[in-house]
Amino acid sequence: MNWFGEKLMCRDVTRLLSQSQDARLPLVRRIRLRAHLVVCGACARFDAQLRFLRDAMQRYRS
Repeated sequence: MNWFGEKLMCRDVTRLLSQSQDARLPLVRRIRLRAHLVVCGACARFDAQLRFLRDAMQRYRS
């Protein structure tokens, strides 16, 4: 355990990334999430895919 709490697992990160699409996460969760994305390529790719889909949907609606 460290200052930010227990290490995030990938399943937690995917849940948080999905939640962050709907609402802003608290600061500590955002920091922990970003730290995990720096070291986990799979989660970073999932984040990029979510962002791509969100941007595509916004362009489609316009």
